[in-house]
Formats: sequence, C-alpha cells, structure tokens
Amino acid sequence: MKTFRSCWPLGLLILAAGCGSAEIVIPERQATPLDLTKVGSVSGKVQFAGEAPPRQPIRLRGYAACSRAHEEPPLDESVIVNDGRLKNVFVYVQKGLEGRVFPIPEDPVVMDQKGCIYTPHVAGVQVYQPILFLNSDSLLHNVHSEPKGTTRPFNFAMPVAGTERRVQFTSEEIGARVKCDVHGWMSAYLGVVDHPYFAVSAGDGTYRIENLPPGEYTLEAWHETYGTRKGTVTLEEKGSARLDFEFAPPTSP
Repeated sequence: MKTFRSCWPLGLLILAAGCGSAEIVIPERQATPLDLTKVGSVSGKVQFAGEAPPRQPIRLRGYAACSRAHEEPPLDESVIVNDGRLKNVFVYVQKGLEGRVFPIPEDPVVMDQKGCIYTPHVAGVQVYQPILFLNSDSLLHNVHSEPKGTTRPFNFAMPVAGTERRVQFTSEEIGARVKCDVHGWMSAYLGVVDHPYFAVSAGDGTYRIENLPPGEYTLEAWHETYGTRKGTVTLEEKGSARLDFEFAPPTSP
C-alpha cells in the first residue's frame, strides 16, 4: 500500500492551521500478467446523427474575474459536434476483462479550473488512481463531487491560484459529476473503471484504446446528454479492431 499527501494554500474560508492535507492510499495488488507481444488496439469514431444543437454561450454576467479570462464568452461543453462527430464521449471496455487484475497508476489524472471552466470536461481514471485538482484562477472555487456509488463524496474549497488537492474514487462509476457551487455552470465528468482500457473521444470524434489483450469484448460509450451505446468486438493477437458508435437527439413522441 502506497500513501501520498498533498498540501495546498489556505484561504480565509479554510478553518485550519498550517497546511491542509489529503491522504491518498493506493492498495498493492498482484496484477494479472500481460503478454505485450500479443496485445492489440480498438479504435473508432463517435458519430452524431441529425442536426447538431448550437452551443450556447455561458453567461458570466456578474463574475468579472471569470469574464476577464476570456476574449469571447466561453461556450457550453455539454454537446460539442464537429463535422458530424461527437466530442467528450467516454468509451471503455464494459465486459470481457473479468478475472483480470490491473496495476493502479500512481501518476494522477489532472483536472484544472481555468477561466472558471473545468479542463478537461470529461476524463477517465482508474479506481484508486489519484485525481489532481488544480485552481489556476485567482478566485475561490470549490470542488463538489456527486458520486452515486460507494465512493465517499468530497467537497473542498480551492481559494486561490496555485491551490491543488488530490482525491480518488474507491469504486467504479461512469459519469461521476464534479461541480463548483460558487459558479453554477462549472461541471465536469469522470469515467471511473477498474482497468486502463478507456478513452475519451477527441474533437474529431475519434478514440483509441491500446494494449488490450486478445479476446471478445463489449464496449460502452457514455455521453452526459445522450446516454449510452454499446457494441461488441473481437480482437485477435497483435490485431486491431474497429468499433464506431452513433448518437442522436431523442425524437419527439
């Protein structure tokens, strides 16, 4: 078991002396051997059917410090479609890895708060892997999680630029939301799984999952607005497979 502590600056709203700390515990586990001479990859694209909804500007009125960080008003990130391709879709292996155990990365997934926006908007992380929250803004944010599984919720202040805090999820959860209660438009989502086989679709809708052992798999694609899609794929030794997904707005009854 490996333990880490992270320290971050204190503000007037933090009632503590010295340096606040959060303990990160990474359990030691015996990983299933992986033959790297046989692994392959699954890739594809996430398509969007129909007319893409226009992205709406985020209203920063009354938040001068947030407004100054942008030359133009930032756009809502809940649905981003470029040339018929959907960004920020979390794609992961849902079935096919049963019985395997994977090492837990010690390097953190980084979530920054910059210009009163979470960056990235969607990220993947393994169970127990550290998540490093940063505040790059010279104003108060707080990070408030809304887990639906067994992970204990967290809610902490990040009062000044340079503040950082490490947390972790102790159970799998797809689409775990984190938000800022100070700035109501700020939110981000985490896909938390117990293995390293996941990806987030890029601006052109593409994704790629590498170093996957040969086998038959069910992949699920999750989007915060349009829900989930599933597909199956068979991966041969040292092979590559393709699996595309398609999302569309719900039809009117």
